[in-house]
Amino acid sequence: MFRKSCLLGILILTLSPFLGIGQDKIAWQMQTTSIQTRWAKDVNPLNPLPEYPRPQMVRDSWTNLNGLWEYAITVKGDSMPLGYEGKILVPYPLESGLSGVQKRITPQQNLWYRKIVTYKKDVSKKTLLHFGAVDNEATVYVNGKEIGRHEGGYTAFFFDITNTLKDGDNEIVVKVFDPTDQGVYPHGKQVSNPANIYYTPTSGIWQTVWLETVPVAYIANLIFTPDIDKGILNITVSAPVGYSVEVTALDNNSKVGNIKGKANISLRLPVKNAKLWAPEDPFLYDLDVKLIKGSKVVDEVSSYFGMRKISVGKDQKGYYRIFLNNKYVYNLGTLDQGFWPDGLYTAPTDEALKFDIEAIKAMGFNTIRKHIKVESARWYYYADKLGMLVWQDFVNPNQGLPEGSKTAFEKQLNETIDQLYNHPSITTWVLFNEKWGQYDQQRLTEYVKQKDPSRLLNAHSGEMLWVNEQLRSPSPNAWIGSYIADVHSYPNPMNAPAKEGRVQILGEFGGIGVFIPDHQWLSNRSWGYVQVTPSQLLGKYAIMNEHLQLLEKEGLAGSIYTQPFDVEGEENGIMTYDREVIKIPFEELRKIHAHLVQNVGIIPQVRIQDADITDPGISYSKALQKYIDGERNPNFLKQISNMARQVEDAVGYRVIAQSYISSLCPPYTDSDFNFMISNLVDTSDLAFQKLIKEVDLTNTTSNVSWNEKLREFIFNSIVRPKIKKNMSRNAWDSVYVEMGIYKTFLEEFFLRERSLYFLRNGNISEFTESTHEWFNKFGKSILNWDLNNYAWAVFENISDQNLLSYALQWSKRTVEEEKVPIFMDTYANILYKLGNRDLAIFWEKKAIESANGEDLKVFQDVLNKFANKR
Repeated sequence: MFRKSCLLGILILTLSPFLGIGQDKIAWQMQTTSIQTRWAKDVNPLNPLPEYPRPQMVRDSWTNLNGLWEYAITVKGDSMPLGYEGKILVPYPLESGLSGVQKRITPQQNLWYRKIVTYKKDVSKKTLLHFGAVDNEATVYVNGKEIGRHEGGYTAFFFDITNTLKDGDNEIVVKVFDPTDQGVYPHGKQVSNPANIYYTPTSGIWQTVWLETVPVAYIANLIFTPDIDKGILNITVSAPVGYSVEVTALDNNSKVGNIKGKANISLRLPVKNAKLWAPEDPFLYDLDVKLIKGSKVVDEVSSYFGMRKISVGKDQKGYYRIFLNNKYVYNLGTLDQGFWPDGLYTAPTDEALKFDIEAIKAMGFNTIRKHIKVESARWYYYADKLGMLVWQDFVNPNQGLPEGSKTAFEKQLNETIDQLYNHPSITTWVLFNEKWGQYDQQRLTEYVKQKDPSRLLNAHSGEMLWVNEQLRSPSPNAWIGSYIADVHSYPNPMNAPAKEGRVQILGEFGGIGVFIPDHQWLSNRSWGYVQVTPSQLLGKYAIMNEHLQLLEKEGLAGSIYTQPFDVEGEENGIMTYDREVIKIPFEELRKIHAHLVQNVGIIPQVRIQDADITDPGISYSKALQKYIDGERNPNFLKQISNMARQVEDAVGYRVIAQSYISSLCPPYTDSDFNFMISNLVDTSDLAFQKLIKEVDLTNTTSNVSWNEKLREFIFNSIVRPKIKKNMSRNAWDSVYVEMGIYKTFLEEFFLRERSLYFLRNGNISEFTESTHEWFNKFGKSILNWDLNNYAWAVFENISDQNLLSYALQWSKRTVEEEKVPIFMDTYANILYKLGNRDLAIFWEKKAIESANGEDLKVFQDVLNKFANKR
């Protein structure tokens, strides 16, 4: 059973030509986070996440490049930095505590990584540089030469760097651009300003970086599809033309099947009397694959596979059901989002990564809906090995569908299917969620079904969304072409409408908020669809699951509870965000779930604390008396302020919160800043006085999130009351003068608000003048998409040549920085309106060269207008 045991941590560095990795003295310390998991202390900066990163295609000769790299943050457009700011621990994202940096970047900045590796050249081998995932746009350089670029933050990529390497030291540099929710790329639940169901961004390298040494002719990929009805595994080995392959299936080192044939064609590997893969018995066969030229084996990889079938069929009552291995299995699932308080998108350790699946299985679920995130390969390996049905969401397009977002989404959709295709645990793809960035649903539904006919497709989870029994999101032609009809209903469960040929699924429900003091990401606020106490949760959850039993008798075939773990301020998990407290004991959960799923297989042993179900009012009353008696320990004050919120004692909370704020001393943590920001009422507050001392009032811009929140508070407190209807620019300038010591600190915020005021009021002339002043002073802080929209507003409404020339300058900036068709079209239209017909035609042609879909026809019509001088 080499295949399965070796995956626990192959570290065969001795066979690699990379003799050393540039590793200066350890200059790393985890940054403070409001809470952290038990695994954070186990992170070794010399060897973080050392496990082999690609369990489904294993080779011996590899080098892990995780560890300390140099990093720098520069203005977007600047050249490669000559100096670096410090060390960052790869593969933890920039914003995480485990990175050792815990900074954010803006859409106007680039993040740079640098590492030195030592190499001994071997002309008989190739060297591949692998990245598990980099969010979002990565440009890679080796020894100063650009070797490749990858867009998309969720999928793996590699480059052949053989010809760029030299004997001795080699420099690897990675440039990252990550606009998060301000760009065209899928970004999942990451946003620039986290709140409620949206969370902290992950920027940069967030999965393992590694080097692999391969033969000149090597196995590039494996594709296999089990067929349990015929007792075969269909397998294709991708390799150079002219080579043959031999594939052997093994059960505990005993050969159970063998096939020889050509590379790059589908082979039928016999697996007689197959042991089937299922959650209750997730049997995996080992797989040995050899690449052969003549009689010589030139390459060999190890893999594994599971024999399983997923399909739709009718039960005895005529309801459409999900069948696993030709038997109906209720898909009892939970919505796993894959965030960590210390690593954000990256689990602190491999043991932590495995823990999440073990915990969900120990709860008695047989299904995980992996929500709006693609995990590392090892997560899916553990789902395969432990036995968990996985519904895999595609990460939705930017919800505003800016130009380029559809192309980016479809590129990543294809990469996701290709990357995860071989995992037996993945049974269902989820195309769209709650209309987030929905487009061309019928076309994309048919495309995914054709690309992967071996799995089910849930074309739109929550296309009908119900909240408190009210239909919030109707859809007249829901689930077109889908195998599944999927509704979301918060908080209480309901059934999807019966539609011919479609399985009825409840894709999300629940979201019951229960916060546990001392285990919160944001101690000052929490979010859930409904709030209950720990003692109330068990009964409410049990009743919801009894409703599921009733609905199952009416055709419901699967359900997804939101959610297994709290995520940042969203505290509706069964377990806390730090994975330390479970709000309903495991045994109780399994009893509840056993009515729908009797057997989930071997129950993992998971160590965790049960929630205290004492009446919060009683606990708070005792704590309040301690406060009255003089207890002022800061940790106690923080805890009792949370308890006051839990029992809705607004008067007590205000008093205690002020005591807690009084106890805080610099340097403040992010949690401290957020607590003070959330308790601001006016500029006389103690919280305000403390915060303002921490601010550089001469700094007009900052990407520190609480700085921006403080700017907004000051603006709303001092400036907004003075804003009247139909104000002129001069009147705005008078208000600016009255801002006193805050003028410089608020200048960029003020100029932006002034411009948007005139835009909202339809005064485009004043808007143009104001925006040009904003652009001249703070142009780098204005996103290209916003700048393009502002320029278009001027083009559509203004004839004045001087004002049009301002818009032309803005538009020129956008096309110089990003070759986006709609930017080029805007630029061309303004040029034409200013009388520069030849240059307008040139840019409209460039827009057409890059465009597709509906935009292409629009741009062609514009070009015809230019050509005909209309």
